[in-house]
Amino acid sequence: MEVEGLSSLFAHSHLEETCVICDQLKPKGIHLYTSFICTECESDLIQTETNDPKYKYFLKQLKKITTPEIFS
Repeated sequence: MEVEGLSSLFAHSHLEETCVICDQLKPKGIHLYTSFICTECESDLIQTETNDPKYKYFLKQLKKITTPEIFS
């Protein structure tokens, strides 16, 4: 019985990822290099005008994303 609870907790943690913009665990989104952006933030980012103060926040959060290195 205890194993079932642990396995469902383990499975739940793999269904959600932390969004690089809102820092919350979300089940759906996109991957950009090594980071995850939830669908809500993606939609908000796309609809935000560049003169909106929220746009600067998005840029600040997106700077956390690093390009993965390719080893040959």
